[in-house]
Amino acid sequence: MSYTFIALLGFAFWTLALLFLIINLRAIAVLFQGKAINGFSPDGSGESAFSQRLCRAHANCYESLGIAVAVLLTAIVTEQTVITEPLALAYLAARIAQSTVHLFSIAPWAVWLRVSFQLMQIVILAYWIIQLALMLF
Repeated sequence: MSYTFIALLGFAFWTLALLFLIINLRAIAVLFQGKAINGFSPDGSGESAFSQRLCRAHANCYESLGIAVAVLLTAIVTEQTVITEPLALAYLAARIAQSTVHLFSIAPWAVWLRVSFQLMQIVILAYWIIQLALMLF
């Protein structure tokens, strides 16, 4: 399996894993803490600080998943994965690292680190888009 496929599936898996964690935390709150099943807000407000960060980390994933899918699938469909292969795992690692830092801290140093991981993703995506455009047009 190519690194491009791994990045594509890995990103989808990571987004799903965060959703699974949200569901489990909410199920625990309903089953063991007496919270109403309809008492959750989409952004996690009204819950623990961790739950709020988890909801935001998940939202960060699905907000950028479409762009990643479009770029990676373009490379796959046009047989231009030679462009995405060298940085595909770095892209996935930056995505996972950004979410992980988001989950565990909102200290200024952590926010700077998180922004660095996000910037890394943006730069990689921009590079891929430019390279794919040059190869296709």
